[in-house]
Order: sequence, then structure tokens, then C-alpha cells
Amino acid sequence: MATPSSMYPGAARGTRLRATLIGGIAVLLWATLALFTSSTGAVPPFLKLALTFGIAFLCAAMRWLWLVHKNGIGALGFLRQALPAWVIGICGLFGYHFFYFNALDRAPPVDASLIAYLWPLLIVLLSALLPGEKLRWEHLAGAALGLAGAALLIVQRGGGLNLSGAYLVGYLFALACAFTWSGYSLLNRRFGSASTDLVGAFCGATALLGLIAHLLFEETILPADAAQWGAIAALGLGPVGLAFFVWDYGVKHGDIKALGACSYLSPLISTGLLILFGKAEASLTVGLACLLIVGGAVLASRDLWMRRAVRA
Repeated sequence: MATPSSMYPGAARGTRLRATLIGGIAVLLWATLALFTSSTGAVPPFLKLALTFGIAFLCAAMRWLWLVHKNGIGALGFLRQALPAWVIGICGLFGYHFFYFNALDRAPPVDASLIAYLWPLLIVLLSALLPGEKLRWEHLAGAALGLAGAALLIVQRGGGLNLSGAYLVGYLFALACAFTWSGYSLLNRRFGSASTDLVGAFCGATALLGLIAHLLFEETILPADAAQWGAIAALGLGPVGLAFFVWDYGVKHGDIKALGACSYLSPLISTGLLILFGKAEASLTVGLACLLIVGGAVLASRDLWMRRAVRA
């Protein structure tokens, strides 16, 4: 029997494109991360994690209450998931930030950020292991161009790259960070039937783990004024809130290779925002990085925009 996708290839392609574009919203939201984070003052990382993911969880909980009011308690059936789905979701969200914060604490920020930002390239490369996915030259070339552009931006903003064996532990944490997020994004595709509402539960667990890590490792420093609280709220609603929901939908139903390559747009847009708000300076390096990243994203997502012959 013919499947819907085989009978209506154009519709299937349109659905995949729409899901990819929805997932791409996460890239735009993550681009605001540096701008908002720079406005949160001296709030320590794990406390910031607990506060922002706590806000994301509260927003999700409000939606759950609305679903229960509308459809009854059965509307929360999406919470009944196999243990692997919970492990992958919680380890993905909390594990990524845990490794990233430790990498920044044990290695120069430029070095750690560059290594951690290997995750889009890893998504493109490892996607070949997923059922129904095929890796082609344009995916590899697009991801490589994006990585080169991101490296230019990160090195310029941080004042230069200086890899040293003295920071090996920090580099390993950064590498674990890259593999954690790429692994989460790829393995999440196995649970394509799970509702995106489940991400709200992952946010709640991440907030709780962040609070525990804060109490164990950090001194409590709350936001000092309304502006800093506003930045925390903006993080919880955007790059540490909605971003994870749209990313979940995108990696489950969209073109994961195109999403991986387009993720390199995030540091480019982030740099543009910092320039716009006077926290960074424009330069020829930024222009070159723009060409590399945009060109790589267009190349890697070529099969989404071009019509291909349909085989019987």
C-alpha cells in the first residue's frame, strides 16, 4: 500500500520544510543568549540555570493546566514515556550546560566555546547513522564552511585562540558538551511520536538539578535590580525556554542536517546584536564570517529548496 508521503511527495516535502523552519527559530533565539546573559550581572551559572529553566517550566505548566481544563486529566498522557526518553531529555538539557559551565571554568572561554561549538558539525556527520538519512557532499561542505565562520567570530570576540595542554580537562568538558547536545538532538528523533510538551518536564528537571548544583558549588548572588531580573526572565522565555520546544519539534520532524548547518547562524546573529547594542565592533572578519556561515547554511539545506525527481 502506498504511504501518504509516497502518494503526496510535495506535501511531505512541505511538512518537512515547515518543521525545519520551526526548528530554525531556536537558532534565532539562541543568538540572543550572549546579549541577555551579559545583562544578568554576577548571578552564578548554575543559579542562572535554575532560574531560567524554572521560568520555562512554569510556562509549560500553565499550558498543561489549560490542556487539563480543556480535555481532562488524560491530556497529560504525554508524560507517560519510556525511561530512555526521560534520560535522553534530562541529560541533554542539563548535561550540556553542566559540561559547558565546567569547560568555561577550566579553560579559556575562546578555546572552550570553539570546541563546544562542534555540535552542529557533529549533528551533520552523525545524522548518517539515522534511519532514512543520507549524507552528501553539500552537507559536509556546508557544515565545514559554517564551522570556519563560527571559528572566526569566536576567536575575534575572545581575542585569539591559545590551545594549551594545561587546559586539557577543560577541553574534554567542552568536547563532552558538543557530543551531549548533538547526541540529544539525534537520539531525540527516535521519539518522534512524543509530544513536544514533554520538553516542559525536562526543563523542570533541569531547573531542579541546576538548583542542587548551585547549592553544592556556588555562592548565592541574586539579580541586583529590575533590569537583571528582566534579563533572567527574557532568557527563560526565549533562548532557555521556547528555543528548546521549537528545536525539539524541528529535529523530530524536519531536516536535521540542514538544522545542524544552519545552527552556525547563531554566533553570527549574536555578534550582530552585540554590535548593534554597542558591546562589540564591526570588522572585515565579521563580514567574512557572514559569507562563510550563510553560504554554508544555504549549501547544506539545498535539498530542501530544490525540487528533486520522485522515484517510484
